[in-house]
Amino acid sequence: MMKNGGGGGGGGVASPIVVLSVVFAASIAIVFVLGYFSDRANGFGSFYSGSEAELKIPRVELVTAAARTRNDESRAVLSSEFSSKFKPTVRRRANNKLEQGLARARAAIRKAASIRNKSVIITKNDILSSAIYWNPSAFLQSYKEMERRFKIYVYQEGEPPIVHDGPCKDIYTSEGRFIHEMEHGNNKFRTSNAQAAHVYFMPFSVTWMVKYLYKPNTYDLTPLKVFASDYVKLISTKHPFWNRTQGADHFMLSCHDWAPHASRGDAFLYNTSIRVLCNANSSEGFNPQKDVSLPEIHLYGGIVNPKLISPPPSNTSRPYLAFFAGGIHGSIRPILLKHWKDRDSDLHIYEYLPKDQDYYDSMLRSKFCLCPSGYEVASPRIVEAIYAECIPVILSDHYVLPFSDVLRWDAFSIQVDISEIPRLKEILLAVSEDKYMRLKEGLRAVRRHFVLNQPVERFDMFHTILHSVWLRRLNLRAR
Repeated sequence: MMKNGGGGGGGGVASPIVVLSVVFAASIAIVFVLGYFSDRANGFGSFYSGSEAELKIPRVELVTAAARTRNDESRAVLSSEFSSKFKPTVRRRANNKLEQGLARARAAIRKAASIRNKSVIITKNDILSSAIYWNPSAFLQSYKEMERRFKIYVYQEGEPPIVHDGPCKDIYTSEGRFIHEMEHGNNKFRTSNAQAAHVYFMPFSVTWMVKYLYKPNTYDLTPLKVFASDYVKLISTKHPFWNRTQGADHFMLSCHDWAPHASRGDAFLYNTSIRVLCNANSSEGFNPQKDVSLPEIHLYGGIVNPKLISPPPSNTSRPYLAFFAGGIHGSIRPILLKHWKDRDSDLHIYEYLPKDQDYYDSMLRSKFCLCPSGYEVASPRIVEAIYAECIPVILSDHYVLPFSDVLRWDAFSIQVDISEIPRLKEILLAVSEDKYMRLKEGLRAVRRHFVLNQPVERFDMFHTILHSVWLRRLNLRAR
């Protein structure tokens, strides 16, 4: 499937080399600590404190559903910071001009981050609110630095369709559209000069791996792991870039549920590289210090349903308190259906939507849209709810929400512990009208970050994904 060979791979007992590589990967991964995951006072946070020799390393703690309280911030990760004299030991022959540019970007972002709790005016009618963003000033400065500097090299190795292609019209749309934009879009981030790149993109599609390599009903994911392993062997043999950092400045992107399993084909890809994944499950190896949570978008026919393009005005009546329709997948939905299916006229909860009802009409007539995880944590219902201005109610464990390094999810969604599902109606009724309207305003403010435009536009989903990758690259210091 790939040009220029690529070596073997496969399952079996881990060799000593693999074990050593995992250990090394774990040690090198610390260079990806995210200064942007800050404490509650800092918001967006800062990279370093004191002199350049002193690196501030955040200790990141995942906030599980059980650990949250009603007054807690609805954030994917929180951190408490401590100082260290540790210096990253990434053995990359530093491009001085490139690294100096990143140093200037860090300094500019640190300066902007010191302006706390201030909204930022972009244009006359465009404001980044401190109610929606952890630190609007830092985000805007970081975004501008990304636009000014960020360069991405896309590997040309590999043959379509598994490489340089991806799905653009189904539940894995996020994967195919990003690959297509990087390969064919008129964006200014891609560079043909690999020496000038900040990061390196491996444009393979796990969704197409499953389509062309996986044998149905076997649940044998070895072919996916072998392909990922072979691709890494190919690029690391042909080019010097992977070996400089053991893949720490490389990234893959996939929306398929099995993408984390495919990435296990190479220990450094799994432990050290940036993995942009819809299946952002922190209990299954997703590491928000280096990995990126990718929104899942289901575009039937490749377009947003016309009913969701322009939601009705805010004062339009929404007679349903909550809505959900979906099959029994995973462990959460059976609990939801057990307690609320056909139990209450205010909560329209269905396993199968009645034939006389339209799915999107039901969303537009509901104040809250329930978004329970299925077999995996991500759900396209979250983005659909954002489009419909129907407040997403997140019912999930261990899900690192997309773009939570800059967005305050509690400003436009509600998270309910699984144990609290029996109290769901009580919890939703307790949301005051003022808070409900603020949540709707939050949905309108963040919508642009979840839209796939053609051609791409500032702050849209393509750019916000890149910004998440940019943040992680900023914390890798080569010397």
